[in-house]
Parts: sequence; C-alpha cells; structure tokens
Amino acid sequence: MADDILKIKAFDVQTVSFGDEYKFNAGHLVIPQQTNLKLPSYYDSIKIRIIYPHHHNVQVNSIMDIVPISAKVLGEIGTGLTHTLTGVVLMITGADVTGKQLHDFGSSNGLLKDQLQLDTPGTPGSEDYIISFDVMLGKEYEYSRKLFTDIFRYADDYLQPIRKILKMIDGREASENHEYHNYPNQGKGKPNVAIVKQVSGQGAMYDNLLFPTEPSGMQEGESIIDMDNFPVLLTPNEYRDGAIHAMV
Repeated sequence: MADDILKIKAFDVQTVSFGDEYKFNAGHLVIPQQTNLKLPSYYDSIKIRIIYPHHHNVQVNSIMDIVPISAKVLGEIGTGLTHTLTGVVLMITGADVTGKQLHDFGSSNGLLKDQLQLDTPGTPGSEDYIISFDVMLGKEYEYSRKLFTDIFRYADDYLQPIRKILKMIDGREASENHEYHNYPNQGKGKPNVAIVKQVSGQGAMYDNLLFPTEPSGMQEGESIIDMDNFPVLLTPNEYRDGAIHAMV
C-alpha cells in the first residue's frame, strides 16, 4: 500500500553562513541573522548565531529543544516523501534579562560542550553545525503554557523558509535515499511489536504537539494537553517522520 511507505531524501549541509536571505545550493546553507518577527513587548530579543563543529566552548542558556530541519514534499506525516537536511540542526535556548533560565529542567545552561552530548539519538553529530535560536525575555512576563508554545512557534517560523526551499529541491541531488515500510516483516512469521511511549502533558513547557504539517514542526499540531492526554496510536513511519514534537 502506498500509505505504508515513507521515503526520505537527505541533503548534506557542508557549510552554514549568514546572508541577506535564505539560500541552499550545493551543500551551502545561507540564513539571515535577523528574524524579522513581530515580538510582544515583554521580549527583549532573539539572537541567531552559528555554532561551528568542534567549537562548543561557548556559553548557552538553558537548552529547550534540538530541532531537525525537514520538509514534507508529498503526502502527510508518515507517508509520501520528506526532504531533510543533514549536518545541521536548530537549537532553541532561552532566559530572561535577569539571568533566570526559561526551561531549566535539567539545568542545561553553561558551556555547550559540558551540557550537550553529541552523536546520540536526538542530538547533533560532532560534525554538525548548530543554528542557535536564543530567546531573551524582559523582566515582566507571565510564565505560562502560551509563552513556551509561542517561543517554539517563533523558532518554527524562522525555519519555515528553509523548508520551502527543501520542498523545491530536485530529489536527484540527494546525498542519501531511504525507503521505510511500516510493517516490513508482515507475513514472515515474526511477532508484531508495539512500543508504549509516555509523554508529558502537564502544562507550561511540559507539552507535546502531535501531527504538525511539517516533520517536527509546529503548524497545525495538536497539543496532547488539548487532547486530555488521551492515548494515541502512531504507525512506525509517523513516529519516524516527526509526528511528535516534544516541548519538554
């Protein structure tokens, strides 16, 4: 069945640099240093910087998320075709002007080399570029679920132009091609396995978004809190394709 197959084409990023507009060509990714986002008055700033491979002896605020950069080209999450960038990720960090960390579960502020383990599932590789998306709030703000959801949405908005470029790239230029079947052992006499994953849904930063329109994105995603923490069945390919965006 066509909806049982997910194809992922990966495009390797060799360099990341700042420029006037978003570009990706022959492995070279160009991003703007300014976000051009309209921020509420209680935001102080959002700073973008590029952290180069093996240059992790830098101070960072509390790490809120590591986001892969992927775009849905055909189909919905878990089916069709996805284009993804390898060699680069987005890292969301945050604090306020007094130094209070925004997402201090695990106390991950400090030197990046001490706070981030590389080359593990969900973390950057040792040769990856890291686009740092650092949110700085003012002194007066409400520590709420909406605050953190908005921060994640701002980061998602910053990534969306890259996704638009990815959607238009010729798939023949991909450095890797993968095809995944939901049930590759079906009919082979092997047991079926279901994995139970418990996710956070208490509020504030303890939230998970399900089924966004883009892999690991935010747009049109449904909060597990708004679903009353109701159990959800995912196919292997939906999980693989970024159907869950953890905000913890």
